[in-house]
Amino acid sequence: MRDTTTVGDSMTDTQIAGAPSAGAPVTKEDKKRKKDREASLWSDALSDLRRNPVFVIGALLVLFMLVVSAFPSWFTSIDPFAGGACQLSDSLKKPSGEHWFGFDIQGCDVYARTVYAARNSVIVGIVTTALVIIVGGGLGLLAGWVGGITDSLLSRFTEIFFAIPLLLGGMLIMSALPGNAWTVSIVLATLGWPQIFRIMRSSVLQNKNNDYVVAARALGAGTLRITLRHILPNAIAPVIVVGAISLGVYISAEAALSYLGIGVQPPQISWGLMVSDASVRWLQAPHVLLFPAAALSITVLAFIMVGDAVRDALDPKLR
Repeated sequence: MRDTTTVGDSMTDTQIAGAPSAGAPVTKEDKKRKKDREASLWSDALSDLRRNPVFVIGALLVLFMLVVSAFPSWFTSIDPFAGGACQLSDSLKKPSGEHWFGFDIQGCDVYARTVYAARNSVIVGIVTTALVIIVGGGLGLLAGWVGGITDSLLSRFTEIFFAIPLLLGGMLIMSALPGNAWTVSIVLATLGWPQIFRIMRSSVLQNKNNDYVVAARALGAGTLRITLRHILPNAIAPVIVVGAISLGVYISAEAALSYLGIGVQPPQISWGLMVSDASVRWLQAPHVLLFPAAALSITVLAFIMVGDAVRDALDPKLR
């Protein structure tokens, strides 16, 4: 009997041949065969990631930033949005034991603002990445699986967005919209989904004619089952890799838009907005620029480290 065992195939000839008969006792060999069948690209990748110091360090940094953005009051007792939080008498004071990052030109505690600014920056990165994966991944799955006129129309439609640079298009659109984290996320997602579309479409085209898909069709599996159980799990890996790396890129894009004055607007706080405010007096008080810029750089680096490690783990050619 043919052996057609492949990743993602839950009903193969090997499984049928090796399955114990009804009522038969489960032996050690049966358990071993079941364990071997459950081994997959994802379990191998997870095992590699646990041993990868780049991923561990990057994941810990990402986790720390997520906790900071979700619970900023755990890390500082100063609420920068409270009345009287900023005193002009403290303007541009240097770091001290009581105020670790010093004060900005308005007399606001830079440490407290840096902590609270993490929320908007991380929200933009996560929400934008989620939107581009859902929209681009969904349309790419549809185009690659259906093919024909649907693929042609979606591909031509995608090329329109590829002609618009991310930052330039973001500047143009944001100049006419209210500046907040959610608006920035939607604008960046609107311009960023075509990349994920092409990656997903290409991955689906590579997987749709594999043996496990042919076997599933032969066993009578429907289109929806094949798509969700076989095509999607095997085609999603490169999308996850690019999404993890792009998350840091979107945080940088938000910072750039806020620096130009068309992203997050006061009284909200973001690292890009803090860098913009500090750029006027950075020679006089470099600490005002240094700390938010360092937080931005570390966060972007952490997400890129995670994305690179995931790429190495999921790409069999790099093993």
